[in-house]
Amino acid sequence: MAKLINLNAFKNFFQSSNAGGILLFICVIFSMIVANSPLAGSLQTLLDRQLGFENESIHLRYSVLLWINDGLMAIFFLLVGLEIKREIVEGELSSPKKASLPILCAIGGAVVPALIYVGFNAGQETASGWGIPMATDIAFALAVIGMLGKQVPSSLKIFLAALAIVDDLIAILVIAFFYSSGIEVSYLLYALGGLLILIIMNRLNIQNPYLYLIPGVFIWYFIHHSGIHATIAGVLVAMTIPTNDTDVESPLERLEHALSKPVNFLIIPLFAFANTNITLESEMIGGLTSSLGLGISLGLLLGKPVGILLTSYLCTKLKLSSLPEGSTWRHVLGVGLLAGIGFTMSIFIAILSFKDPLSISEAKLSILITSLLAGIIGFMVLKSKKTYA
Repeated sequence: MAKLINLNAFKNFFQSSNAGGILLFICVIFSMIVANSPLAGSLQTLLDRQLGFENESIHLRYSVLLWINDGLMAIFFLLVGLEIKREIVEGELSSPKKASLPILCAIGGAVVPALIYVGFNAGQETASGWGIPMATDIAFALAVIGMLGKQVPSSLKIFLAALAIVDDLIAILVIAFFYSSGIEVSYLLYALGGLLILIIMNRLNIQNPYLYLIPGVFIWYFIHHSGIHATIAGVLVAMTIPTNDTDVESPLERLEHALSKPVNFLIIPLFAFANTNITLESEMIGGLTSSLGLGISLGLLLGKPVGILLTSYLCTKLKLSSLPEGSTWRHVLGVGLLAGIGFTMSIFIAILSFKDPLSISEAKLSILITSLLAGIIGFMVLKSKKTYA
């Protein structure tokens, strides 16, 4: 009986909406413990180990860390792309009235943090990291607001989810246009050819979503060698998978359901573990108050809520949209703070932004500390004794 209860508790944990965020937090803590222990060298050796194969025609031999960041994260971006397309076709982004507030707030919540970062880092070697504070971590932000249960209106949770999805789309575009290296036209043409095949499959109404993944693997390979970051392949593939706005489960929804648990409980935690193994050094602590650290911290903790609040205020005053049903300005402030949880996407952009390992580590530490503060403060702002249906 005790064993059955334990199994049920384990099952219930992984079915809860907060489980992904909790597991992510555990992986971050464990990674930092290992990085500051005698096991740090062994972990780095493992991450640097080369896997795969290559010859004169095929180049697929990379470090474990690169396979995680460029390979597994392409699957994460595939899931993000599926969520974006579903929201556009049948969700909170499916009509101008529904989409206006989260879209505009996401833009405001991306531009203001970037401007704050540029204000601190203009003309310096760290100026290239302006995209870092623009991002919101969907898993963490939704996990925190999910812990509040009925203390916040359900419309606010939908608003945060839609805002975070648009935020991810902005981050994807930023990565594609500003954090990619020199373009190899031949590989890009091969990738476009693969994408054309997927579009034809969509037009032929091929309903098996897994068939789209076969050309998708080749598209990933070609984009990886084209100079555009390989994870963009996941989003492009997602946009070709058929969906609908009816109650009948579409191929897109089937694939989204199949990927959600592997991504949330394996890929993102693995990414977090591999990229937060920060060995703390005295120089890093000083980096928290450097132009790099302040640009990230104030961008996320101040820029995000200010951008979202200001945009919401202008939208309501100009009658472009209204606040989510049952919500107040305090709720909007709380959502703005939760949007300051950058984590996954912010760390990802930090890795693309800098060559210097110390700058990357300082950026990661700033992101971790600021995301933790944003989550705690946002939770406290939103917490109330009032319950909503």
